[in-house]
Amino acid sequence: MSEANGEYHPLSGSAFPPVLDACCGSRMFWFDKADPRCLYVDKRRETWAIDRGTPGTVGRKPIVVNPDQIADFTALPFPDGTFDHVVFDPPHVERRQGTGIIEQKYGWLDGDWRDMLRKGFAECFRVLRPGGTLIFKWADTDHPLSDVLALTDERPLYGHRSGKKAGTHWVAFLKPNDDLSGA
Repeated sequence: MSEANGEYHPLSGSAFPPVLDACCGSRMFWFDKADPRCLYVDKRRETWAIDRGTPGTVGRKPIVVNPDQIADFTALPFPDGTFDHVVFDPPHVERRQGTGIIEQKYGWLDGDWRDMLRKGFAECFRVLRPGGTLIFKWADTDHPLSDVLALTDERPLYGHRSGKKAGTHWVAFLKPNDDLSGA
């Protein structure tokens, strides 16, 4: 699914579906991991077997990262204002050995993680249409949410903590619509 193949998506009225998952990983939270309303993007395509002798993992399904399109969330190859809704669930952990299940599902933060996430926020907001929503998911594994939200000038609209230890945050943003500012 890309503008280059000329497909028309009636929900968005363009060559792209209305939703972008900017770093889909293994599509963990999607009810339908092949929902045609979404373009799934990641910078990697790989499969990890998880029955490596770890107790309780023998016979479990492998972790599959298979995006519709290969792209890095810090430099998305889409025009400004392309999507109605963007999901931004970047890696949450610093690179360790690259073999942990969390690293396999989500990837890892390399180098200057602040700059990486700052660019990611900027790109996600760039490809989001005015009035569109961005859903940001973050786990306080290595860095607190407050440190990460400081990397964007956009104001969160609302959020929610979830998970066994309430360490996962879902944060909603609404991209300003300049047409509504004077109304």
